[in-house]
Amino acid sequence: MRRDETWRRELQTKVSGEIRFDEPADRHTSMGVGGKIDALVFPKNPEELLEAVAFLKANHIPFLPVGNWTNLIVTSGGYRGALISLAAICAIEEKKDSNGTVCLEAESGVSLAELVAQTERRGLSGMEFCAGIPGSVGGAIRMNAGAYGREIKDVCVSLRLLDPVEGLRTVTRESLIFTYRNLDLPAETVIIGAVFGFKRGEREKIAGRVREIISLRREKHPLEFRNAGSIFKNPREIPAGRLIETAGLKGIRIGDAQVSEKHGNFIINRGAASAGEILDLIDLVRKRVFETTGYALETEVKIIGE
Repeated sequence: MRRDETWRRELQTKVSGEIRFDEPADRHTSMGVGGKIDALVFPKNPEELLEAVAFLKANHIPFLPVGNWTNLIVTSGGYRGALISLAAICAIEEKKDSNGTVCLEAESGVSLAELVAQTERRGLSGMEFCAGIPGSVGGAIRMNAGAYGREIKDVCVSLRLLDPVEGLRTVTRESLIFTYRNLDLPAETVIIGAVFGFKRGEREKIAGRVREIISLRREKHPLEFRNAGSIFKNPREIPAGRLIETAGLKGIRIGDAQVSEKHGNFIINRGAASAGEILDLIDLVRKRVFETTGYALETEVKIIGE
């Protein structure tokens, strides 16, 4: 990666939004850990996003889009490349299709909390399962976020993508390959936005279900500590949290990184944990669970950096 002042000056001509060089990731990740990012870019709109991505690709500079920084751990060595914040790309627009389904088009930077709130206010049913998930639309689509028997693919109608080969394109749900906690997309594809389809419902009933799910999350999840949500994917037969509990790992610590005593599939930062401590604890949990149960856990959280 080019690190000279010329590269930095050139990147700044592509984006009117802020660019932070050598930015500490621990200021942004929900876990509060991570080393320095070479460049953190804040495009103000989709057009600036396109300009930034084109520049980074032309100069062979690695890049990744980021949303709410939940479900993400940056290593202590930091990230050599550019992270592109989609926080400012956050418009929502209501549309209707021919069969009566009410559609909302949401850009990638929209938080799931805002999308759930919008559907609740408009009396639209189908998004309640995302209540309390602290992610963004782009991240939720990329990982096919889900809970309570529903997944984001169930309400996705189409995506607007920046494809590394074909450029800007819109793809329908039928042409997408969603699997458990994953959407199969070519490398370097950026999700710019999505269209979601909902049915009209009773506003009070929708609001009640949202409150119920948020209450359940607060009861079961260690939200009083910094965390990155579920660390491991659930095997088909049994929840990862139950396997971790079976292995006797609830409460185990490495430094200030701890497997939550409330929910085994959460690792919490008790205050001063480093990325290294968290990653060491992840490795320890995987090893112990495999030794005890024979299950090889896969991480759901995304880990980036050196």
